[in-house]
Amino acid sequence: MYIKSIVLEGFKSYAQRTEICDFDPLFNAITGLNGSGKSNILDSICFLLGISNLSQVKREGKFKSGFLYVTNLIRLVLFLSKKKKKGFICLDSSVVVGGRNKYLINGVNASNNRVQDLFCSVGLNVNNPHFLIMQGQITKVLNMKPVEILAMIEEAAGTRMYECKKVSAHKTIEKKEAKLNEIRKIIAEEISPTLEKLKEVRVSYLEYQKITREVENLRRIYVAFQYVHAEEMKDHSANALKEAQVNKKKILESMAENEKKIKELGQQIAEMEKKNDKEFGAKLHSLEVTLSELQRADAKAHSDLDHKTQNLNSEENKRKELVKIMEEECKALTSKEKEIRKIQEGLNGLQEESEKDAEALATAQQYFNAVSAGLSSGTSDQGTSLADQMMTWKNEISKAVTEAKQAQMKLKYTQQELKAKQAEVRKMDRGYKEDQEAFEAIRRTKEKIEDEIKKLRYEDTEREVHVAKKKVLSSEISSLRVLCESITAKHPYLQFQYRNPENNWNPKRVKGLVVTLVTVKDISTAKAIETVAGGKLYNIVVDTEATGKKILEKGQLKHRYTIIPLSKISAKCIGCEIITLAKKLIGHLDVHIAISLIDYNSELQKAMEYVFGTTLVCSNMDKAKRVTFDKRIMKKAVTLQGEIFDPQGTLRASSHVTPILSELKILRESEDKLKMKMFQLEAVEKELANLQSVAEK
Repeated sequence: MYIKSIVLEGFKSYAQRTEICDFDPLFNAITGLNGSGKSNILDSICFLLGISNLSQVKREGKFKSGFLYVTNLIRLVLFLSKKKKKGFICLDSSVVVGGRNKYLINGVNASNNRVQDLFCSVGLNVNNPHFLIMQGQITKVLNMKPVEILAMIEEAAGTRMYECKKVSAHKTIEKKEAKLNEIRKIIAEEISPTLEKLKEVRVSYLEYQKITREVENLRRIYVAFQYVHAEEMKDHSANALKEAQVNKKKILESMAENEKKIKELGQQIAEMEKKNDKEFGAKLHSLEVTLSELQRADAKAHSDLDHKTQNLNSEENKRKELVKIMEEECKALTSKEKEIRKIQEGLNGLQEESEKDAEALATAQQYFNAVSAGLSSGTSDQGTSLADQMMTWKNEISKAVTEAKQAQMKLKYTQQELKAKQAEVRKMDRGYKEDQEAFEAIRRTKEKIEDEIKKLRYEDTEREVHVAKKKVLSSEISSLRVLCESITAKHPYLQFQYRNPENNWNPKRVKGLVVTLVTVKDISTAKAIETVAGGKLYNIVVDTEATGKKILEKGQLKHRYTIIPLSKISAKCIGCEIITLAKKLIGHLDVHIAISLIDYNSELQKAMEYVFGTTLVCSNMDKAKRVTFDKRIMKKAVTLQGEIFDPQGTLRASSHVTPILSELKILRESEDKLKMKMFQLEAVEKELANLQSVAEK
């Protein structure tokens, strides 16, 4: 390499454009008067080469433009040429505003380090202290020690640059190692404990969500139970109200009839009283006088009778006691009849005695008429006067009359009591008949209800079986929900959410994530399928390019997604000949194309070929290696464990993370089981409702 030409403009004493040409490839000398600019040419070469050690170069920061000193744009152009390769290397250098140097290599911007590396590669290290040997330094160079001479030779050979770079590379590695250790320490001391805490918080939050859902479910069940219970109470109250209104109407009607009867009886009583006053007025007056005397004596008897009447009314509702009371009253009736008979016999005796007394009175009257005064002339034992005998007989007569009246009053009272007891007995007989009829009606109703229950075939054991089945189904549904929610929370990116970009948007235009559109046929191939898809597993499949553009612009997506339009995507799937050749090479059951291991909708064929149609899945690493590097095949292969073999020579190991496709398959199976269990639970609840209605009937 040698200098072809130099162009100076605005550099020190060269204010105008100056071009120096015709350099000799081997040796050049610059001669001239003092101050003519010989050193400035050498300084321009050093400046262009990017020298940073200015201890041996006389360089000023001000440059000439005409006769003025300025600090604006300075430009220096140097043309270099190589001997072996025909052509030139053009190197430009200038000072821009702010004092910063600007370099261009063949018109392309370059840094100072790149310029220095370029010249160091051809043995020109401008920062070498022996790059320029100034006046007075030749003797110093000749007297240099062997070590210094070796260093100068290394600098001249260009190996020194690599040693410096090696040292700087070691320093950089040490710094990076220190930084890496610091990062590992931060991860171990701060991030890992925080992640553990966050995992615990997540588990607690999932448990809290589960409990919240259970509480909400129980609250809804309780509200539903209260509502049903209130409805039942409402129906029962409405029926009771209707029955009470009917009973009220019946009672009002019976009261009206009783009032009419009372009025009629009152009229009849008034008429009877008038007749009795006309017929028995005088007798009644005399009897009232005697009655007033007897009422005082009979007050105590009336109070006892009233007390017994009250006791009788309080015991009317008790059927057995009424029967006993009826028997007792019958016995009392017979005893009263016996007493009446005795009183009647006594009355007959008194009447006979009264007749005898009347006869005696007649004889005594005759005797009184015969004897005008004085002592009676009777038997020898009669020593009383006639007046005394009259008084005695009058007293006996009044006494007999009083006893007769008392006997008549007792007879009348006993007859009235007998009538009342007979009326009560008849009333009790009617009540007994009514109770007997009601009992028969209830017995018939009971037999009818028992027959209906037998027809309905209601059994308590069947209800208990359904209740136990409901509990089992509820627990299974709860566990399935927890499993689905845990998988969904573990993989939040499985849910693609967007806002409808326009009115009357058809959601069928967006098919969804690739991971949700495929189903693995065999769970053992899930890891290989996920490795084949890679990042494409989370791409969004849409019907057209316009749909994808609308989703990206107006869908308000929360994350970055890649769109796969079915109308525009095209993929070159592995041909049948290559697949047949691979199967012949390692076996029919040991190699498959990835797209044949999944199920999907036929309208997604292009998207599936784009994602899964360019990779083979092999059973192990040896067979995958044979298929990949076979010159007739040369296609990328993936093992069931997730190792990737590329025809370009790269190999990537698998990770130990559970494949998302297997978890997604578990999620779908759990959701299907959940739907089936929910359907069974609804059927059991319907059966329980039917049994409840049967039980209520």
